[in-house]
Amino acid sequence: MKKSMKKNIKNIFYIVLEICMIFSIICIFKYCYDMYTINKQSNLLNKISIDETSYENATTGDEQNSNNENAENNVNENEKDTEKEVKTERMLKVEKLQKQNSEIVGWVEIEDTNINYPVLQASNNSYYLTHNYEKKYSKSGSIFLDKDYVWDPPSSNLLMYGHDRLLKNIIKYKDKSFYDKHPNIKFTTTTEDANYEIIAAFYSRVYYTNEKNVFRYYYFVNSKDEKEYNEFVKNAKKASVYDTGKTAKYGDQLITLSTCSYHTKDGRFAVVARKSYQ
Repeated sequence: MKKSMKKNIKNIFYIVLEICMIFSIICIFKYCYDMYTINKQSNLLNKISIDETSYENATTGDEQNSNNENAENNVNENEKDTEKEVKTERMLKVEKLQKQNSEIVGWVEIEDTNINYPVLQASNNSYYLTHNYEKKYSKSGSIFLDKDYVWDPPSSNLLMYGHDRLLKNIIKYKDKSFYDKHPNIKFTTTTEDANYEIIAAFYSRVYYTNEKNVFRYYYFVNSKDEKEYNEFVKNAKKASVYDTGKTAKYGDQLITLSTCSYHTKDGRFAVVARKSYQ
């Protein structure tokens, strides 16, 4: 009887052990696959090739068409300059990416960091928390633009979110030495290749609805007026863990990158940058 009980206990132990091993293997596989998809997204832009003919047509075609039209209509030189549109290779690559998924709205990059990804925008702020740019399930999701951002005319703030696996380098902006080496964010769409200068980096959290007089930066996308815009910039600068020496004025396009932080419950870390017009 005792031998039979011992044998049963041993069998149960081995069964539990096997289940744990299988579960562990599945978890490891999922993690490795997730990291593979992250690296795939990061290298996506580099793998897209633009042939020289397409590049030349995109960078000179509009100018030639504009010049022909101007010649026919006797448009002055200033109007010629306004009508010219020059596309960079990155802009053409984003155009090509949109053929894979029309919800790809751009590409965000911070040089010499892991942040080098497509940016997506859906009709809600939940889909790309769990899906990659191919619309396949992914625990790491994608970097995505707030659903309320309007492109024409453009909203005040390109508010982007992403899990810490994608935006882990954002939290490194807690140290000014990291900011000194990486003061800019590049954001490319099909219509422009823009550079943004970081003006603030700060810790935050998701606040309860009954909390008053707190800075809910994650609500700011479309400013109602100059006062609201200036208030956002003021609060971002005030919350910043150091002074970047830069600020923004009403009318400047802003970009905000936001990710999870574990310094507190429902913690967040964000950087805010203004568009450089130089």
